[in-house]
Amino acid sequence: ELQQKVEETELLKMELQMLETERVRLSLVEEKLMDVLQLLQQLRDLNISKRALGKILLSTLESCCDPQPGKAHLFEVLDTLYHELTACELFQRQPLEKAQSHQSLSNPLVISC
Repeated sequence: ELQQKVEETELLKMELQMLETERVRLSLVEEKLMDVLQLLQQLRDLNISKRALGKILLSTLESCCDPQPGKAHLFEVLDTLYHELTACELFQRQPLEKAQSHQSLSNPLVISC
């Protein structure tokens, strides 16, 4: 009986570790998603054309095409989209700091948990 309790305890520890790992992964994905959403909001404020935004999105999807999308693939797509958005010509014309300071004053994307 004692051996069974030890095995159950080890199983629970492993499950807890897996849950913690998943929580950290989701937290990273959430942070990257918020960064991407903020960039999209800033680009909207800079009046990016739908065509330019579509090209950025298609470029991202083409560079991340993976026949087996998994958990890591989601973060890769978000990270690539983030880099594609930051390389946008509109940000090159206007300093990113100015766009970010404007964004911090009126960010409808902020979610309180």
